[in-house]
Amino acid sequence: MSPTTQNPSILLVPGLNNSGPTHWQSEWEKFLPKASRVPLGSWSHPHRSSWITNLGIAIRQTAGPKILVAHSLGCHAVAQWAANEPDAAGHDIVGALLVAPPDVDSISDGSTLASFKPSPRKFLPFPATLVASANDPYCELEQARKLARCWRAKFINAGLFGHLNAESGIGSWPYGLYLLDSLKTERSPFVNPALVARIERHRRERAFESNSL
Repeated sequence: MSPTTQNPSILLVPGLNNSGPTHWQSEWEKFLPKASRVPLGSWSHPHRSSWITNLGIAIRQTAGPKILVAHSLGCHAVAQWAANEPDAAGHDIVGALLVAPPDVDSISDGSTLASFKPSPRKFLPFPATLVASANDPYCELEQARKLARCWRAKFINAGLFGHLNAESGIGSWPYGLYLLDSLKTERSPFVNPALVARIERHRRERAFESNSL
């Protein structure tokens, strides 16, 4: 494995209100080589189109292999970007670590997060691991598992750690660092853009047939 594959850039994608100084993402930004925070903008009043645009800019401006590390609403920004970017598989993304995505599909239309629903139902064209907590106040565990299936991400139940944020008492989150290292070394052998496209087309056809019955 080449050195560049072993040491990809780490793009940190925070959620609503950004990640504060004691959040594990902020800790990672301080001590991980080649780690940087994506400036999504409008942290307190996020909008899907501006967030995925700014994420796309950061991805294009980061040369070489990269891993996306998203928390909370940032997970949906990653999924929405991948669903709307025709060449999402062509940006040398080694993988994505998606931590504690909220259930945006259950929120009211007047919510701050309303522009992010519905959550995309499309496979990610790169390896991904989705980590959920069994007592996350913003997403039931089964809903998180459903998102993992929709995005074709490996699902991990991290236990009883709330929203897996600064209030969870996990510090710099050593287990998350272990999962990050796993993504660095485990390129999925079946992440093939043509294969993903065929699977998506087949799934849409099956859904159309079911709705026609």
